[in-house]
Amino acid sequence: MNQMNIKILGTGCPNCQRLEQNTKRALEELKMEAVVEKVTRIEDIMGYGIMSTPALVVDEKVLVAGMVPGVEELRKMFADNKPTDDSVGICSCGGNC
Repeated sequence: MNQMNIKILGTGCPNCQRLEQNTKRALEELKMEAVVEKVTRIEDIMGYGIMSTPALVVDEKVLVAGMVPGVEELRKMFADNKPTDDSVGICSCGGNC
């Protein structure tokens, strides 16, 4: 299975730190593994087209900007965006062969 790639965009302010903590807790509660990366360079953050931080990017898709979702909300986001096995769907059996 592919691993989720999560980026926390922000300069390191308390809200950015809280988003990182909530993200890691939500992943832990879901027993999901993910690569969690902090992006702090303003130039890199601007590349995502967001106007305020912190922001959460999952697999290069901006899911949150300018707020800190709670752990429960993050769990739902991660479950809804969970990567699937690339082999499923290649043949007509739906990966059951």
